[in-house]
Amino acid sequence: MRHQHDRRNRADIVDGGAQTDHELNVETLSDKVRKWAATRPDLVLVWAGDVSVTSRQLDSRANQVANGLRKEGVAREGRIAILSKNTPVFYELLVGAERAEAVLVPINYRLSAREILFVLDDAGVEVLFVSSELEPVFRQIAASAKTVKKCIVIDAAQGYEVWRRPQNDRDPHRPVAGDAVSVQMYTSGTTGTPKGVLLTHANIVAALGSAAAAWGPWHTRDVLLVTMPQYHIGASIWGMMGLWLGVPGVLMREFVPDEALRLIQIHRATKAQLAAVMMRMMLDDPAMTEVDLSSLELIIYGASPAPLELIRRARQEFGCGIAQGYGMTEVAGSLTYLAPRDHEEEIGERLKSAGRPVEGVEIRIVDPQGATLPEGSIGEVVCRSAQVTPGYWSLPDATAQCLRDGWFHTGDLGRIDSDGYLYICDRLKDMIVSGGENIYPAEVEAVLSAHPAVREVAVFGVPDQRWGESPKAVVVLNTDATASPEGLIEFVRARLARYKAPRSIEFVASLPRNASGKVLKRELRKAYSTGR
Repeated sequence: MRHQHDRRNRADIVDGGAQTDHELNVETLSDKVRKWAATRPDLVLVWAGDVSVTSRQLDSRANQVANGLRKEGVAREGRIAILSKNTPVFYELLVGAERAEAVLVPINYRLSAREILFVLDDAGVEVLFVSSELEPVFRQIAASAKTVKKCIVIDAAQGYEVWRRPQNDRDPHRPVAGDAVSVQMYTSGTTGTPKGVLLTHANIVAALGSAAAAWGPWHTRDVLLVTMPQYHIGASIWGMMGLWLGVPGVLMREFVPDEALRLIQIHRATKAQLAAVMMRMMLDDPAMTEVDLSSLELIIYGASPAPLELIRRARQEFGCGIAQGYGMTEVAGSLTYLAPRDHEEEIGERLKSAGRPVEGVEIRIVDPQGATLPEGSIGEVVCRSAQVTPGYWSLPDATAQCLRDGWFHTGDLGRIDSDGYLYICDRLKDMIVSGGENIYPAEVEAVLSAHPAVREVAVFGVPDQRWGESPKAVVVLNTDATASPEGLIEFVRARLARYKAPRSIEFVASLPRNASGKVLKRELRKAYSTGR
């Protein structure tokens, strides 16, 4: 069934600026920065520690970056990259690259040197901006990097500032087409080799417009807390939202629970974006009882579902609205939104859903042949929106596989209920086929998460000589809680069909995750399937 979201309340301080789907010349993020510099030059757009960046400063520095890149020989659609923990320089490079008609490639700083080399070579990066703590990693591969002509250290005495300051700060005023690529973001690699996702200026504008409509209402007092890595699409769009709407963003270099709590108090932050695991870490931190969080109005969590117990606790202790977003790099942010009112009313199983499509997004559930399935049926989630990537960099086959007849195939299994709420059942690749029966790990995880002793759980398939595959669970217990594998298996069997229950359960201290909080099931499958 196809669903179109109802129009949400627009931002009350500035028009979200969404353009028509096929408009080539759009008001871009760079245009917004120009606007704020002209009309509100002393507006602080970014806080990072004791450093603040005003709209006038960001506008001028972006011009210097653009002109500097041209001097370095970076041509139209040339690639530059940033390898760093969160830094205000990211925004200067993002806007500056747009004004130079270049493309910014944010690189996951947690990758190995070999993986970083793959991204640099695959994208054809010409100029790399790297932090001093990560420069030694690049030096390991510098001789092998095929296209990097210059490496600029962001925070070195003779680095980025020395390179940028002499550059002309005159605005190049180059016209930007909406279908030109703005950023090239690499997928997290949870399922294999990362792919370069192309996101155009129109993609980003559409994502910012739909997000602004969903995450509102907005006020001049709004302050955003930016906690997740800037190479992650969720954190990037969240940080860009401050530039887009003209509200300050408080940028954390990296997430530290007590620091996040204190920054909310210091800056009177009103909105925060967190992974579910970050939300739990903040709630468990001793600083939680010491800070004033009365300014906080909204927390949006994502990356993975949150257990009901965590949601209820967060609503009570944070004392603000709790919401959820579901999306991916290929759609420049969120496809759906589970609003605070859905968390407050707790209607049926709605808290297990990913919410309803945001403005401008259509979602269908299809079978393997692409035919639309009836309401409530489980199939692949496909979507259509101006947010959707034009494809993967230099991977025509992968692009053709995910983009079919104008619809993007997410690779997620889901269903849509009669009210238009989307429920994600699992990744197609994570589905377990045991004895010919389909088992959705997320369904089993939801049951185990309801056990009072269970803090976190991951269910995945392991080889089984008799059944082909069998479900296995890895469980993190709550502090001071006790449970037995046999007891937890019986707990599942009492609530689901017996074949869906894990055949085995192991207890661990923590689950492997990527920087955005997603559990790395590929690592778990590899670890527990070795020798089987």
